[in-house]
Amino acid sequence: MGGTTGTKGGTARAKPEVILSRIQPEESFKLKAYAALKAAIMKMDIYGTPDPVMLDEREISERIGVSRTPIREAVAMLEQDGFLRAVPRRGILVVKRNKREIIEMVQAWAALESMAVRLLTQSASNEEIARLRDLMRAFGDDHRPDEHLTDYSSANLEFHQTIIGLAKSTVLADMTDNLLLHVRGIRALTIGRHDRAKRSIADHLAIIDAIEKRDTERAERLSREHTLGLAAYVEAHGDEIFG
Repeated sequence: MGGTTGTKGGTARAKPEVILSRIQPEESFKLKAYAALKAAIMKMDIYGTPDPVMLDEREISERIGVSRTPIREAVAMLEQDGFLRAVPRRGILVVKRNKREIIEMVQAWAALESMAVRLLTQSASNEEIARLRDLMRAFGDDHRPDEHLTDYSSANLEFHQTIIGLAKSTVLADMTDNLLLHVRGIRALTIGRHDRAKRSIADHLAIIDAIEKRDTERAERLSREHTLGLAAYVEAHGDEIFG
């Protein structure tokens, strides 16, 4: 691949050369192991226990069905992403974040989700927006969030992830992806504390109302304030939460 192109001054200029290497079979296994392991980590509730969350390389290899070499390579990639850390003679540690890091992650999520709200108010269909209200419809006086925390916590997490999805922005989805494990974990950990579930659903319904009315500025502001409220809560109670 190569060649030259002419310029106005007549000087030849080389075309950018694309250098490609043949993909080896083991490369495919590494990427597949990376995707499978990352997906499994993203589903874990790593903040539900104060204990370190450790993974075993041999067990992962057996369960995924590939040799340990691509597993090691996948773990190295996830170390670079900040999800894992290999601990000599102990195994593979799933990385938890400290109080300050969590606050900054939640603040970043607030900015990204509020932009997602702005985008979806301008482009999502009424049917798509209705999914947000459907998630909250099960909760009321006869099925209070604070009395059904497991159900509400699941709906709460799905609510926020649905907002990101409805924005239909690949970049926003990718940017929130690396925050999701930690922000989701802290939402689940704190939703049953200090009457937060009751305040959470009130916030959600106000956000939904603004979105349904296509009130972009109000919806964006309410979304941002709602998530920043979580950051403020972690700031105030983080020492208790993280021990």
